[in-house]
Amino acid sequence: KTLLDGAFGSWTGTGEPAPAVPPAPQVKGRSIWIVDVPEAAQSEIRIGRVGAARSTPDFFPILVANTMLGGSFTSRLNQNLREQHGYAYGAGSAFDFRLSTGPFFASGAVQTDKTAPALAEFFKELEGMRRPAGEEELSRARNYLALRYPRGFETTGQLVARLEAKVVYGLPDDYFTTYMDRIARVSAEDVGRVAAKYAEPSSSAVIVVGDRKKIEPGIRALNLGPVRVFTVDQILGPAKAAGPGGKSK
Repeated sequence: KTLLDGAFGSWTGTGEPAPAVPPAPQVKGRSIWIVDVPEAAQSEIRIGRVGAARSTPDFFPILVANTMLGGSFTSRLNQNLREQHGYAYGAGSAFDFRLSTGPFFASGAVQTDKTAPALAEFFKELEGMRRPAGEEELSRARNYLALRYPRGFETTGQLVARLEAKVVYGLPDDYFTTYMDRIARVSAEDVGRVAAKYAEPSSSAVIVVGDRKKIEPGIRALNLGPVRVFTVDQILGPAKAAGPGGKSK
């Protein structure tokens, strides 16, 4: 505090607030991008679209829905791709909440020869989120979020992070004390509604990074949508020649 006061204590300047970031345009339709990495040992899969801002009134239903889909070890994606099929060490999904709309994505690193079957299972689970959840699964997701919530207040670092979120996102004063109750009130109907709204599989960008010659035929056979193929250089730009000492110029 002494150092901060010494550096900024006499600061009298004012500044204009940063302009609001407009919502990102939603993905239209479904397209598949294959990025070729010859001889890649695995395929990295990302299925994404524009999600929701932190201010959405659907925040708590989204948390529960994502926990069921891919936000915990017992989620549908992880149990399917890891436990049932053994295609991946793990698979999941997440919403990145921001002041403006942030992304939603499902992801996993899968065996090269199981890339197409894994993609099929990803979309099977995304589609399945529209159907009503059973009470046991719903209760497990709500408990996962609510019962682990208090451990996020154990250290001074955690406390300041919570207060930072309160200030940045303009959360109400009772947000922390009502969190678990609001999670408990999320219904199966809420889950189905937000899944259909924010995790719509027919409107998504599908990115697969892997060995094109091994994965492209199977991906095309799924008929998920138009397929575009890129090299790593086309996506990231050509690699620059190494200079003295082996460092890139």
